[in-house]
Amino acid sequence: MSMIWGLKLLVAAVAITVCVTASAQTHPKQSQGNTSMETDVETVKTSMLGEWVSIAPEVRPSASKNADGTLKPFYLKRAFKYLAGDHFELVITNFADPYGAVPLARIALKGHMQWRGAHPIAPGAQKVDFVADEGYEVTPLVQGFADLLNKIGGAGYGKWEVNVSQSVLGKTFASFGLKEGTNFAEFDLIYTRSDLLFWGARNIDGRGFDTEQNRPTNLQIPLVRP
Repeated sequence: MSMIWGLKLLVAAVAITVCVTASAQTHPKQSQGNTSMETDVETVKTSMLGEWVSIAPEVRPSASKNADGTLKPFYLKRAFKYLAGDHFELVITNFADPYGAVPLARIALKGHMQWRGAHPIAPGAQKVDFVADEGYEVTPLVQGFADLLNKIGGAGYGKWEVNVSQSVLGKTFASFGLKEGTNFAEFDLIYTRSDLLFWGARNIDGRGFDTEQNRPTNLQIPLVRP
């Protein structure tokens, strides 16, 4: 019995040590003040300035499901610009296949980034909200997708045609979850390391970054300089 009791004490001690260590890493000492955090944010902003692109086609879990209940994959490439004044531009190209051979649609967003403080995933990581309050355009790249948008795109739009962009900014666009008078926004994260720019990894159950509770807790495959 004494051996079992000793083992229990050892396990408890290890658990306490792990909790204390994790707490110390997640909650920096108050004596550091806000100056260090502000400096970290400015360092991240400076390192981000300019253009970033996907290394290769990427895959995400989508909100749509297959007949067996599994989530459908979403293949894409990203082209991102971070500009002075916390402005951003993002172009997402969606593909039908994992190799990026068949483009389906292009989504172009413009807006502002709002910095919300340190994120515990890695030293220097920051919580960031992306708000598309300057532009949101959708461009079908194949006839099949244009036909689909003409069926489900809703009122207030012209005929959807291949390679013709239409703005959905501030409009109802049910297929993208957009409502009249609101701007698309995501609660994300940013982490830079050398010439790599990381955002948050998508939630594996397909949830979007639409609330603080759904903000990502891990890193996505990085963007690189073109």
